[in-house]
Amino acid sequence: MKKEIYLILDNIRSRENVGSIFRTADAVGVSKIYLCGTTPTPPHDKISKTALGAETYVPWEYRRNTWQVITELKKEGINIYALEQTKDSKNIFRFKPKFPMALIVGNEFNGISPKILKYCDKKIAIPMYGRKESLNVSVATGIALYTLLI
Repeated sequence: MKKEIYLILDNIRSRENVGSIFRTADAVGVSKIYLCGTTPTPPHDKISKTALGAETYVPWEYRRNTWQVITELKKEGINIYALEQTKDSKNIFRFKPKFPMALIVGNEFNGISPKILKYCDKKIAIPMYGRKESLNVSVATGIALYTLLI
């Protein structure tokens, strides 16, 4: 049985990251991607290069305001989870999501804005054991999606 997952990209900066996320979204069967704020949208050569065509068939929609997408999805009974390192984030490897769900990933430098985090049902994080405090957003998205599906 397919688990219903949506992705919300909140102000992602890099076209290559967007393309890579499209490719991963296809691999895990994401229902739809919402490209929000300043997130680049297809068609674009740099997105296509890393998406390998996934941007042409994974459903997506551009939305200016992330919080409006969250509000609409919540009205449909979709659980909203933010992938973000905060003091109250749950370890993703110990977290059991409720489906249907939407995963929000944020800007490569600033993460998900505090305003958006307030709208989320839970904050989850990938534990970091090295010197760096975060992973590349497309890598983190892939780890998170597969972990949440297990």
